[in-house]
Amino acid sequence: MKRLLILIATLFLSTTLLQAAAFEKIAKSRSAKVLVSSDKPLHVGSNTLYLDIKVKNTVPEGAKVAVKVFMPAMPGMPAMESRADAESLGNGRYKATVNTAMGGTWQMHIFITPNTGKKIRVKSSVNL
Repeated sequence: MKRLLILIATLFLSTTLLQAAAFEKIAKSRSAKVLVSSDKPLHVGSNTLYLDIKVKNTVPEGAKVAVKVFMPAMPGMPAMESRADAESLGNGRYKATVNTAMGGTWQMHIFITPNTGKKIRVKSSVNL
């Protein structure tokens, strides 16, 4: 009986830990590909996002990157938005912290301004 309880507790804890896996999503535009990831699952409140960016299959050096997450207005609820300038970690990797005020589907726009060329907008969405 004791072994059975230990087995059940182990299975419960392992499935709980599997559900708490980190967040990861690929967002694409015509000229850019962004791997959006987080060390923790996305949740209501402050979320730290890591962005691995490739523009035309190359890593942009010295690009300015900004992130905007927003939820459009709905009946009885105003629009919500969080913006952040991303910090370069080197080698095409950026870090930004955004705040999500409630659960639901949030639209995400990633703005990449390379040293040369046009500003790029990559669109995606995330569910909390």
